[in-house]
Amino acid sequence: MRGTERGRALEPFDINPDIRRAATPPSSFYRTLEAFERCRENIFARSWQYVGDTSRLSQAGWGEPVTLLPTTLDEPLLLQSDEDGRIHCLSNVCTHRANLVVTEAGERRALRCGYHGRKFELDGTFASMPCFEEVKNFPADTDSLPELLLGQFGPLLFTSIQPPEVGFDDWLAPVARRISGLPLDALVLDPSGTREFDVASSWALYVENYLEGFHIPFVHAGLNAAIEWESYETECLPWGVLQTAEAKPDEVAFARGPGQTDAGKRIAAYYYWLFPNLMLNFYPWGLSLNVVEPRGHQNCTVRYRVYVWDESLREQGAGSGLDSVEMEDETIVEQVQRGMQSRLYSRGRLSPSQEAGCHRFHQLLAAALHPEEQDGDEFE
Repeated sequence: MRGTERGRALEPFDINPDIRRAATPPSSFYRTLEAFERCRENIFARSWQYVGDTSRLSQAGWGEPVTLLPTTLDEPLLLQSDEDGRIHCLSNVCTHRANLVVTEAGERRALRCGYHGRKFELDGTFASMPCFEEVKNFPADTDSLPELLLGQFGPLLFTSIQPPEVGFDDWLAPVARRISGLPLDALVLDPSGTREFDVASSWALYVENYLEGFHIPFVHAGLNAAIEWESYETECLPWGVLQTAEAKPDEVAFARGPGQTDAGKRIAAYYYWLFPNLMLNFYPWGLSLNVVEPRGHQNCTVRYRVYVWDESLREQGAGSGLDSVEMEDETIVEQVQRGMQSRLYSRGRLSPSQEAGCHRFHQLLAAALHPEEQDGDEFE
């Protein structure tokens, strides 16, 4: 696989369930177009993806066109609130000749395609069409706009193009249980915290970097000063990973009372990753949402959204200086992407005490991309 056609083929890989015997995916996974294309169809088209929030959609009749995962899925969708305030996630492609139905956010009483006048109700149901009186067996169910699954967590909205591998409630259940009691309903989007960073690396390398605190003392001096690195813990979940660390004595922390998970601990942050590309970072001031969007086999965009419930704590503790942490992460993952081009590197081993989150990610990747290869026999 690493000869003259090097870089074009994706080597199958298995991931041993025992991290002490496991290796990373081969370098071809991080640098080939085939890997990206397989991820697009086997992972991103079949997983829950952040699609927007409820900040303006609580207004009856309000709609917002969105593109789900530009350059990866490129799916035109419409978040639309109906007359009763119920939010729908609809295809934004007219069922007549594929024109985009809605091109601007705004309030409306119906959906009308600007190409030939086909009209839909706010829930996507076909309403009318001029000059179609002689068409037989019309309208059919397929003349309405397809409606997608829609899940909500606090103000956040998620959808999936195809039926996902896991139900929405099961996907999010470990998060909801652990942070119960936090004021999710009080979260307010802060547009000033919106960021988009283009990173010259595979989306998977960015995720891996997020999934371990091993690098913090070496890469993030500011963050390392705010947490007790020795207390860093990683918990593997069915569809994700949770990382926590306790705050230094003079730093802000979550106050967890008797009967709550982590009671007696001063947790600086809850860092959740949910398969495949979502990060939910809970700080005492609120939530930093990160979505890692592939832009190709060696490029990605990281979208940041900030939701706040206590502005007074914003610049304190582990949740401060997020832009600096991002720049440090980008530098290191771009270096790793360059290293993946090496003819002398294929697969690496993992630290059982520090890289369990990466191992969980690799297991989920392998199960989605190469289920037939999972015999777990490497390094026996």
